[in-house]
Amino acid sequence: MNTKSPKIMILYASYGDGHYQATKAIESCFQRKGISNIILLDLMAEAHPLLNELTKFMYIQSFKALPSVYGWVYNMTRDMQSDTSFLSMINTMGMRVLKEIIAKEEPDLIIHTFPQLAMPKLIKKTGVSLPLVNIVTDFDLHGRWIHPEVDRYYVATEDLKMEIANRGISSNRVLASGIPLGPNFGESNISHTEILPKLDPTKKTVLLMAGAYGVMKGLRDICEALIATGHHQILVVCGRNKELFRGLKRTFSKCTDVHLYGYLDNIPEMMGVSDCIITKPGGITLSEALACRLPLFLYRPVPGQELNNALYLKRKGIAHISYDAYKLAEQIESLWSNESSLIQMQLQIEDLRKPEATEVIVNDILDQWFSPVPASSYWATL
Repeated sequence: MNTKSPKIMILYASYGDGHYQATKAIESCFQRKGISNIILLDLMAEAHPLLNELTKFMYIQSFKALPSVYGWVYNMTRDMQSDTSFLSMINTMGMRVLKEIIAKEEPDLIIHTFPQLAMPKLIKKTGVSLPLVNIVTDFDLHGRWIHPEVDRYYVATEDLKMEIANRGISSNRVLASGIPLGPNFGESNISHTEILPKLDPTKKTVLLMAGAYGVMKGLRDICEALIATGHHQILVVCGRNKELFRGLKRTFSKCTDVHLYGYLDNIPEMMGVSDCIITKPGGITLSEALACRLPLFLYRPVPGQELNNALYLKRKGIAHISYDAYKLAEQIESLWSNESSLIQMQLQIEDLRKPEATEVIVNDILDQWFSPVPASSYWATL
């Protein structure tokens, strides 16, 4: 019997950082299991590089300048069916390039970590038989993720599993796995490196994350509000926003309770020493924080999937939402002073956190299609 290792293709997108992080987590887990033939494809960047850069720019700017417009478009299209003309048009983008790459690489399975679903139409057009997998990277469900030709869905929660079932997909095809994370999140034995400052054990440590591109507004106000309490020290991660970093450095250069960082790779370590997190509510960051058992404080969530993520976690009793820096500081202070509320929040976090999501997803894929590892049979009949 031919036991050739399967070839996996993961289609992602570079809008924000979360989709790529999820992609790399899945790739790394497959590699740890001895499956090294993994192809990562940013389809829009490959097929339409200029349009991809333009839409990335517009996506980032929408968070800064036109968040309400972005949210309106997101929510207006949230319940669209896959056969609508609008989604069909979007899903044809990059199809020609994808067809060429599929013919060249001959993968055995396709994973989507971003809802650019050109593959179902390509399969229908060419007759290629390939399993399709969707890994939903938010706590909210947009219609772009749903397609009847997708064989398996991995979602953050049981609530999302029920929502997909309510949209006509058999619940047998959906696993509430959690959102895939990189290694070390939630582990208690992370070694702390010299990048961390010497922290004051008498103060609460607040991790303030502005997102990969540093688009969250109001960081200076947040730091000032927390410093004013006298009870907090703040680890501020500015992401790739150098202007934000420089501005905060000028303001807080003499403040020993504010520690500034740019883009970091050691987020598990930062979360491991923190008592709570203030962040924009992207699905990956929220899952990382939950894995690390951090109370969540979500500041000025942008309408769309991030606001919907925030509202879901608020309903679950594990997140606070605020639009004012001093109100935010009051919420944090109130949590520390109310032990019963803190314990209840920690219980709710424990119920929702899924630190093993990446392992669960990869193991399930292998069990569904490659156990025992078969020959690359999908292409043998072409």
